[in-house]
Amino acid sequence: MPSDDVQLRVLRLLQDDPHLTQRELAEALGVSLGKANYCLKALLAKGQVKMQNFSRSNNKLGYAYLLTPSGVTAKATLTAQYLKLKLAEYEALKREITQLQEENRAGAAAGVTLEQRP
Repeated sequence: MPSDDVQLRVLRLLQDDPHLTQRELAEALGVSLGKANYCLKALLAKGQVKMQNFSRSNNKLGYAYLLTPSGVTAKATLTAQYLKLKLAEYEALKREITQLQEENRAGAAAGVTLEQRP
């Protein structure tokens, strides 16, 4: 199964544009066409996405990838988990920045400039 991050990105992209081709989806995700296909098959197998035929022109068939109610629920769950993770990362970065600023002030008070530090 694709990572939670990739799953969330696929579900978000398909919710925004269900008519994306697998090639367009792969490009938007920055992955190979094979990986995009693998992700879609996994989501189809889990029942989070369904595939619907539609006609783009007289002699071409295309597909729409629609989120199922299960897919919408999974997207909401993954979004909440992703947000929690990113907020924790943000708080850790804020603490690190504060610590670095304090170290910089201490160095400046000691007469050490940034250029003199190893």
